[in-house]
Amino acid sequence: MENFCGKRLDGRYEIREIIGVGGMSVVYKAYDNIDDRIVAIKILKDEYLTNEEFKRRFKNESKAIAVLSHPNIVRVYNVSFGDRLQYIVMEYVDGITLKEYIEQQGVINWKEAVHFMGQILAALQHAHDKGIVHQDIKPQNIMLLQDGTIKVADFGIARFSRLDSDTTSENAIGSVHYISPEQARGEMTDDKADIYSVGVVMYEMLTGKLPFQSDSAVSVAIMQLQQDPKRPRDIIPTLPLGLEQITIRAMQKNQNDRYGSAAEMLMDINEFKRNPSVKFNYRYFVDKEPTKYVGAASSNTRRVATTHDDSNNGSESKSINKTTAIMLGAIAGVVVLALIIAGIFVGLSNQKVEVPNFVNLNYYEEIENNKEYTDKFKFVIEINENSTLDDGTVLEQTPSASEKVKKGTEIKLVIVQKNNVTLDSSILGMNEETARSYLINRGLIPTIMYEYSETIAPGLVLKTSPDVGSSVKIGGEVIVYVATDKEETVKVPLLEGCEKEIAEQLLKSSDLVLGTVTEVNSDLEAGVVVKQSIPKDESVPVGSKIDIEVSNGIPANSSVDIKVNLPAVNKSGVLKIYINNELFFASNELYLDGAEKTYTIKGSGANASYVVMVDDSPIQKGKVDFTKNPAVVSDVENIAYESVAILPNNLVGKTKDEAIKQLNAAGFANIEIIESPSDAIQTGCVIAQDPVSDGVTKIPTNQTIKLTISTGPNAE
Repeated sequence: MENFCGKRLDGRYEIREIIGVGGMSVVYKAYDNIDDRIVAIKILKDEYLTNEEFKRRFKNESKAIAVLSHPNIVRVYNVSFGDRLQYIVMEYVDGITLKEYIEQQGVINWKEAVHFMGQILAALQHAHDKGIVHQDIKPQNIMLLQDGTIKVADFGIARFSRLDSDTTSENAIGSVHYISPEQARGEMTDDKADIYSVGVVMYEMLTGKLPFQSDSAVSVAIMQLQQDPKRPRDIIPTLPLGLEQITIRAMQKNQNDRYGSAAEMLMDINEFKRNPSVKFNYRYFVDKEPTKYVGAASSNTRRVATTHDDSNNGSESKSINKTTAIMLGAIAGVVVLALIIAGIFVGLSNQKVEVPNFVNLNYYEEIENNKEYTDKFKFVIEINENSTLDDGTVLEQTPSASEKVKKGTEIKLVIVQKNNVTLDSSILGMNEETARSYLINRGLIPTIMYEYSETIAPGLVLKTSPDVGSSVKIGGEVIVYVATDKEETVKVPLLEGCEKEIAEQLLKSSDLVLGTVTEVNSDLEAGVVVKQSIPKDESVPVGSKIDIEVSNGIPANSSVDIKVNLPAVNKSGVLKIYINNELFFASNELYLDGAEKTYTIKGSGANASYVVMVDDSPIQKGKVDFTKNPAVVSDVENIAYESVAILPNNLVGKTKDEAIKQLNAAGFANIEIIESPSDAIQTGCVIAQDPVSDGVTKIPTNQTIKLTISTGPNAE
């Protein structure tokens, strides 16, 4: 393996030191003397330059990362695929791997683990949105910076899920401790393979242990296929249940039982961050006892056959049989009792209640807080604005009155609500969920934010915006400020360059709120954040709103080169370019010898016009669509050059020779002489010229100029 330290690649990259060695490549720290920055360069090992599979994987990594642009993914700056040297120039990350950090810490604090996981999931969702499955998510491929920023790296075995029709190899790929069961089987993989690996990474961060360990890689792969991991809370009893549930759901053997996407898992992470005591209603858990996993019992149950050993004495056999009988009797008694209790509960749960007549009642005054109704039914509200009745009056109900339904059945009520709703002061002091329901039931859109308070209990509403007593239009937003006992601030993440959906997830993971989204012209792809209202790393209160500007895919400005043929008239002239009748460019004196010139024009808009003129004579015109990048030129028309000049306006009274000389000097050669008697003008002098000049306007120099010359007084 050649050591490139001290060498310069392509006259640009000065290799300084080795910072990593992988299976097929070596990573160097280098200085880019053109862009003046430190970079990391991954160079394919010499022994793999003739191996088509390794070359394919190496190129695949560059293709994968090249289409990605995300603050939590290592960026690619340049690639080179020569016959003797192949390398990828990447962003240099000054940090350690997540694996190294886990080994240093032993067990990572769950709050810190959640912070890391939010960034990893945001990066993966961006990759998955681009159709890229990483396939090798593990702590060794995740970089950790000193400020806690995560960078996902090493897309060496990534594949484009929308393009690849089969697996990358017939063998399992990825690192055996982190691969999904489908990877271990060598099957087709999709986004959910990365979800499984993320679950394993989370398990390792929270417990300090891998879920499956063995001396043999094959044994670990079999465990991935067949065994369930030990519960994280059996290893770390203080671990919150909700976090364990998230981890185990991500690690389900069946792909359909995992999270549907990284964004879905990130939403649960964010929900947990808001409420660490949350419990998720996953079907893998039964909460009556310490958490259990509910599997398909019929497929996993094994029947154990017992054989009698003739060497056992009879008394021992009878004793065992007697003990067994007693145990079976006790178990049977418990089962019967359980069935009786279950029957009672089933009977109670199947008990039906009669639906009252809610029509004409006022929902807000008579139903919403009435336990007689709310203990029996769940109400779903639909707003009707077109009624002369009082706000809150029930117009319709489903099911109808007198029907018998199970307790807890949803009752749909159509209630009157005028165009505007007055915010009642009763919302103050409500808990978050009650306040949310209160607003939704009145046709308003709640946005929850958190604010430190010394006087209001955590979790209760301390104020709204607009204030209570204000009138809000139906469909309008109401910001609900919920009290927190922690006077926290968070750093604003980098949103610029991210897709809007990813930016929103990043804000949520930082306990911030997406504010106004404005579309703007930009060279970036449609949907990518161009600008954020508060800069990256600025500290703001938890729950703050961050406004963003998002690209609509139309460049604000773009440019294009146009080719212009100068007139071949062997004289000097000035070239000017006008865009939409405004001067864009003016040259110095040019020698007009027929040469081809290239000019770059820049502008905005879809239907701009341009004109190229030489000495105020048009020689080319066309249309430009500046909404494309580069801009697109159309309807180009080249026009024959016609020299123009200002016609002298002071010829009257001059001698014929003086006038002709002045016209020639101005560029006019076609002169027609007309003789006429004149009493006023001296013989041989100019009486009149045609056309008459104003001394400003230019006319073609090939135009005929008529001079009328005096022949003296009339002879009578």
